[in-house]
Amino acid sequence: MDIRQLRPDDDLGFEVDLGRRAFGPVTETAAPDWVAEARAAAAGGRYFAAFDGPDPAGVAMFGDMRQWWGGRVMPMAGVGGVKVAPEQRGRGTGRALITEVLRVIADRGYPLSVLYPATAPLYRSLGWELAGALYRGVIPARSLASLLPPEGPAQPGPALRRATPDDADEVIAVLGAVHESGRHCGPATYDAATVRRWWLSDENRFCYLAADGFLAYGWHEDHSEISVRVALAGSPQTTRALWSIVGSHAPMAKQVRAVVTPDDPVAWLTREPDLRLESRWRWMLRVVDAPAAVGGRGFPAAVTVTVGLRIDDAQLPANEGNWTLEISGGKGALTRSSGPASPGTPVRLGARGFAALYGGVPMATLRHAALATGGDPGADEALDAAFASKPFLLDAF
Repeated sequence: MDIRQLRPDDDLGFEVDLGRRAFGPVTETAAPDWVAEARAAAAGGRYFAAFDGPDPAGVAMFGDMRQWWGGRVMPMAGVGGVKVAPEQRGRGTGRALITEVLRVIADRGYPLSVLYPATAPLYRSLGWELAGALYRGVIPARSLASLLPPEGPAQPGPALRRATPDDADEVIAVLGAVHESGRHCGPATYDAATVRRWWLSDENRFCYLAADGFLAYGWHEDHSEISVRVALAGSPQTTRALWSIVGSHAPMAKQVRAVVTPDDPVAWLTREPDLRLESRWRWMLRVVDAPAAVGGRGFPAAVTVTVGLRIDDAQLPANEGNWTLEISGGKGALTRSSGPASPGTPVRLGARGFAALYGGVPMATLRHAALATGGDPGADEALDAAFASKPFLLDAF
C-alpha cells in the first residue's frame, strides 16, 4: 500500500467517487464542495491517499483547528473525510492510512486530535477514545417567542448586526472569548477561510454578531423548522437577544432544531422545560503530545494535585514512561520521571485511558473499563477533581 500526501494541483476527482461509495449519494451541487474541501486540505499538506497500484484505495484529511480546554486554547488536528473503497475494506487500508496521518499530526506538533468515529475499533486501536459529544436539541418555536424575564434589574440589549464574510476574523475572536470566559472544554474554531466559506457565505444561513456573541441559523429542509447552527454568548443580555431572534420565527416555524451546549442556558430561559436533547453524537480524543496537552490546558483554580502516572503508548513512544502530574493555580505540568513515577504507586494508563481521563471520564469508569490500574483512591479523587468536565463540540467534521 502506497500512502501519499497529495498536492492541490493533483487530480482529486476520486474524492467524490469514494464519498459516494463510503457514505452514500453525493448530489451534483454538493460534489464541487467535496472537491474544494479536499483541495483546501491538500493546500495545507493535510490530505492523504492510499493507493493500491494506480487506484486510490482510501483517503483521509485533518483540519488545522484550535480547541478549548478549561478556557485555554491549543492547536488540534480534527481528522475527517476518512473513506475506504468497499473492495479494500478488511485489508488494513484504513489502519495504514490513519497510522500515517497520526504520525504526521505528531510530527507537526499538535498536542491533541479529535474525530467522529464511523468505526470505533480502528481508532481505539490507535489511541483515540470517547471523550465528548455534539449535542442537538429540539425546542418548540412558541417557547422561544416569549422568554422568561430576568430576575435582576433589566439591562440594555446588545448591539447586534448581520455578519458578512468579511467578519470571519471577528467571529473567531468573539467565539474564542466566550469559550475562554466560560472555561469551556472541547469546542473548536477553524481558520478564517473555513469560517468564511462554511458559515458566512451561505445565503441561506443567517448570521448575527455582537461584541460577545454569535448566531448562525437557517430554515430547515421542510420550511416549518428553524435549524440553529450556533447560538453562543458571553452575557445574559446577548444570550436572550440571540434566542429572541430565533423565536421571532414562531408564527411560521413549528419547532427549532439547535446545536447546544450540555447545560445550555436556553433551557433556563423558556417558561416550560421544553428543550429536549434529540441526539448526542459522540466524538473521540487522542492525546498526541502528553506534556503539551497538560501544559496547555486550563484546570480548576482551587484544585492542587501531585500524582504519579505511568503512560503506555505504543503508537507514540514519546508519551511512554513514568511521569509526575502537578496541577495548581489553574495550570498543569507533566514532567518525566527518570525513575519510578512519583509520588507513591503510579496510576497506569494507556493512550485510550489517558485520552478519556483528559476528557473528564471519572476514574471509577476507567477502572471498571480496565483503562486504568494502579494508584490509590486518593489519587482517583484528585484526578477526578482536576479533569472534571463536560466536553462538547459545536461542529461535525
